[in-house]
Amino acid sequence: MAATPPHPSSGPESGIAVRHLLLPPEDSQVRTRSERLRALGIEARPDTELDAFARELAQRTGGCYAGVNFFLDADRQYFAGLYSAAQDTPAHGGPPLLQDPVPGRVMPRDIDMGICPHVVKRRRALVLEDIRDFPRFAGNHVVDAIGIHSYLGAPLIDSTGVVLGTICVVDPNPQPWGREGLETIKSMAAELVERLEEPTRRRS
Repeated sequence: MAATPPHPSSGPESGIAVRHLLLPPEDSQVRTRSERLRALGIEARPDTELDAFARELAQRTGGCYAGVNFFLDADRQYFAGLYSAAQDTPAHGGPPLLQDPVPGRVMPRDIDMGICPHVVKRRRALVLEDIRDFPRFAGNHVVDAIGIHSYLGAPLIDSTGVVLGTICVVDPNPQPWGREGLETIKSMAAELVERLEEPTRRRS
């Protein structure tokens, strides 16, 4: 969905309200997702094919960074596929994301650490052309800590209805992704799910 910037609120309750909106809803699929990821052979390790997919995603959308982000458990987001346009090479498997100017593969699932937890829970694609326009997300740690100001993401929903994670694109500058960007990332998410499930279909 393409989010519409709300009108700013004021008053003593506004800060509390915004902080509440930052909290992603409780994730009821944690155990089911972990089991499904294991069944698909997805683990906390880099995947060159997913790095290539992330590169294609960045090129098709014009974003600076792109990733294939699996929610392995209740504590971690893991970017098995990751691409940084700054180096024009797949990003490395080094330190955690917030300790490295080139994004790393591991990111915590803290209450305001990234936008992907919201996409996973809501099971819908999301376009934030300028994150700072949206009180729900403007206080997210990635906005100031990494300088991410634009987000485009879609959930990876498999044939059993489990949300495995997301694919996402982020950029330090506002990006006019709009409807075209939304449709592109939704289409690529569906394509990737097909690829991830193909080995298990061949075995069955």
